[in-house]
Amino acid sequence: MPLRLTTDRSLSAVLADTAAEGRAAVGAWSSMGSPVAAEILAGSGLDVVLVDGEHGPNDLTTVLAQLQATAAYPVATLVRVPSGDPVGLKRVLDLGATNVLVPMVDSAAEADAAVRAVRYPPAGIRGVGSALARSSRWNGVPGYLAGADEGITLVVQLETRAAIDDAAAIAGTDGVDAVLIGPADLAASLGHLGQQDHPEVVDAVVTALAACREAGTPAGVNAFDPAMADRYLDAGASYVVVGADVTLIARGAGELAARVASRTPTTAQPKDGGHR
Repeated sequence: MPLRLTTDRSLSAVLADTAAEGRAAVGAWSSMGSPVAAEILAGSGLDVVLVDGEHGPNDLTTVLAQLQATAAYPVATLVRVPSGDPVGLKRVLDLGATNVLVPMVDSAAEADAAVRAVRYPPAGIRGVGSALARSSRWNGVPGYLAGADEGITLVVQLETRAAIDDAAAIAGTDGVDAVLIGPADLAASLGHLGQQDHPEVVDAVVTALAACREAGTPAGVNAFDPAMADRYLDAGASYVVVGADVTLIARGAGELAARVASRTPTTAQPKDGGHR
């Protein structure tokens, strides 16, 4: 029996399925570089696991391990590369990433460059090394090169004032399959560092969502605050990213510690009553 092109679900397919169910998709970041954490996220009921290669300690080795860990689950695993560098994209694609996210895309021209980076010639500039790559199962997938371009979902991230201004053109770029809006960097770009809920930031996100919807391109938003996630869902977001492995652990541990500490008597004595 010939090997399949990939065992991973495409983000495009996941978004189509959740839209057919009448709901948005939900995702979370796998940031700490742990395949165990990634597998926990993949089995939690999330639709999307986002492996973050831009911030935090993830590298090619940990990305590979997380792709392997999540492959058995019905989620889309979306790998964010550090930048739109074609070399970095090539290496992640060779690892077998089906879905890739390029951050800080500010224009349609940059979006088109990302499209070309994930496609083989003549449509693009992706280097050919399939005999050495997990993506082709080391040349075990018949016709891999001919069908590889169609198997990739490309997501671009809008994170600046320039990107919001050009959102319609970026979302309408042929080969861009989805958009993710990043309110943290957007807030900084708009002069409101650390204020993702500032009215100007929220208005910019809603404006970008409308532009993407008009272009017919699914758009999501990074929104850890449940109130902001609800706001963007109401504005038509196709998916929301609501947390990260590191923040879930930090918040959960802090809440547990605070709960137990609040119930511990301040006058607690040693078992022997203090006698020595």
